[in-house]
Amino acid sequence: MKVDVVNIEGKKVKSVDLSATIFEAPINNSLMHQAYVRQMANARLGTHKTKTRSEVSGGGRKPWRQKGTGRARQGSIRSPHWVGGGAVHTPQPRDYSQKMPRKMRKAALRSALSAKASEQEIVILDEIKLAEPKTKEIAEIMKTLAGESSVLLVMPGKDEDSEIIYQAANNLPDLKLLMANYMNVRDLLGYEMVVIPLAALDVLESYLG
Repeated sequence: MKVDVVNIEGKKVKSVDLSATIFEAPINNSLMHQAYVRQMANARLGTHKTKTRSEVSGGGRKPWRQKGTGRARQGSIRSPHWVGGGAVHTPQPRDYSQKMPRKMRKAALRSALSAKASEQEIVILDEIKLAEPKTKEIAEIMKTLAGESSVLLVMPGKDEDSEIIYQAANNLPDLKLLMANYMNVRDLLGYEMVVIPLAALDVLESYLG
């Protein structure tokens, strides 16, 4: 797949061939869904907790004798049917994480990138650099490249240039910076446009190719 490479002004500077293995792979919706659900499940903390009758305070003695009072027999004031009693069949800490083979995760990423490419929602950029972290400047660049769409900006790695861009873009709600080796299905499908500089494209092709 041959696509145009543009600069930060949106002008074509050259063309580049995108890897067919990554950007023209079969689109497998069920695989992308599985990868998305796995990622969301792995983000859950699972720290929810309620106290059972053995954990609430009080209730160490029998509230009244077994017979002769005319009242129903009771063993503890912390039984579940008492106010302040323990809870039954309620959430306890658990691990929600799901496993997915690496080959399937990579196949899901290739499928998502191919879906984006087929809808012409990927912009290949020659490079992006800022002299200083100015939010207005990065906002204008993204508007030039993607209009009013939300943007996922893929960076090749952590360096001084990417840190400046991150500081400039950090408080823009419709723009997210993501390192190429952290590419994931949730972010790919969660933003309307994906902007990939050539340096980040090399990282993606070496990882997914």
